[in-house]
Amino acid sequence: MMNNKQMLNQPSEQLNALAHSFEHGLEIGQHYVKLLTKLAQTEDAHDLLTATNDLVNLDLEDAFVKFPQHYQTADYYLLLMGRLLEMHANAEFKITEDPTSHRFYATISSLGEKVLFHFIKDAEGNAAFTDVNDNEPIFSLNLKHQMLRFNNKALVNYFIINGLKKYSDLDLRSAIKPLLLFAQALHDDLNFVIDRGILGTSNQQHYDLAQPELSLTVIDRLFVATAETDYMLFNLPKNNGAELRLERQVNLDLSFDPDDYSQQWFFSVQDPDAQVSFFDLLLHYQLIRDWYLSNRDELAVKSDPLMFADDEQVEQDETITDEPVLEDDEKID
Repeated sequence: MMNNKQMLNQPSEQLNALAHSFEHGLEIGQHYVKLLTKLAQTEDAHDLLTATNDLVNLDLEDAFVKFPQHYQTADYYLLLMGRLLEMHANAEFKITEDPTSHRFYATISSLGEKVLFHFIKDAEGNAAFTDVNDNEPIFSLNLKHQMLRFNNKALVNYFIINGLKKYSDLDLRSAIKPLLLFAQALHDDLNFVIDRGILGTSNQQHYDLAQPELSLTVIDRLFVATAETDYMLFNLPKNNGAELRLERQVNLDLSFDPDDYSQQWFFSVQDPDAQVSFFDLLLHYQLIRDWYLSNRDELAVKSDPLMFADDEQVEQDETITDEPVLEDDEKID
């Protein structure tokens, strides 16, 4: 009587085992093709997200079936971004495939065709959107936890410090629009939690400083800087900071809540239409930009990374109502 090992040594059993292995590999390939087709063709945002998630988690390695070409995991994030913007009639953000590496890259029309963007994925499932020539994570995206967070430090470094050396403020504002549109689409279509950071325009938004304390000499320096301008700096009524009054009833406050024992300092922007962000003020006003950058160690706005302790904690965190998501009055024109 033959044992199992002897049976597997029979030619018929070996052929059957090989056939099953090929079938399994081909099934993976068929599933991969279906996902790619859905990613390329669907007009439903939820199907688009599902296909992207499945592609990100799909293992194409197979001992019997070798796929001659498939994309990198980070490429699917860029394809998701491109398709979602396409569904929202974006014309400024375009994706192309490098014919040699078969990697996908994005361009933004106001920055020109030589500036390329891609995603870099980390081990925690966060994908950072960045220029291929630097390491500034302009925003980070997590599909599992459905969150997008702009990085305040990277926004200042990339657009304010480096960007203004090459482009006008209007060009840079145009470059930001498709990024904000993507965030808005994720929020509106897929209920993502969005943190716009210094791009947020709500009058109620606080841009918290990274440093817990602030020397009043920093505010004095702004007062001196306004001496030869038409802008006026005023002390707030409760002596808890100062207010810089600009054109069109737009004000920039640097203050703390006198009723908050922590006395956390923060910037806030007040304007009648709730359309101006702190980023806009840095971009358009040299007075504010020079003062901020000269005192950046003290004035830097906090940048919180995407961090998830565990699924249970994230579910609790996502019930918080003061998360800075996109409001109706913050939507992109």
